[in-house]
Amino acid sequence: MMKSISMIAALGGIALPATTAFAAPAPTPATFTSRCAVCHNADKGGADKVGPDLFGVYGRKAATGKHNYTEALKKANLKWDDANLDKWIAGPMQMVPGTAMAFPGIKDAAKRAELIAWLKTLK
Repeated sequence: MMKSISMIAALGGIALPATTAFAAPAPTPATFTSRCAVCHNADKGGADKVGPDLFGVYGRKAATGKHNYTEALKKANLKWDDANLDKWIAGPMQMVPGTAMAFPGIKDAAKRAELIAWLKTLK
């Protein structure tokens, strides 16, 4: 207690919190690095690769942005929420026949959940 009072006095009576929490970005999941990063960036303002940059994708309407999306995905009228992302990551060609994303999907539900949780942090 005495130390806190001394700190306040030393700062001219301005009280500061003992600790300040800084929001650090969630670490990139290994699944993204090993399975997704070859075709996708996840950087704010990042360039598209074969697939679109995924920064800010969570909550967005599918097939919006600067990437050249297929008509099939445009007509699917999807919003990237938990359920749609889970289904998409499990098998994009099964979810939207005619999509250009020739990816077999990730069958492990825990890995899909990890990716979705991480995508939510990219704002």
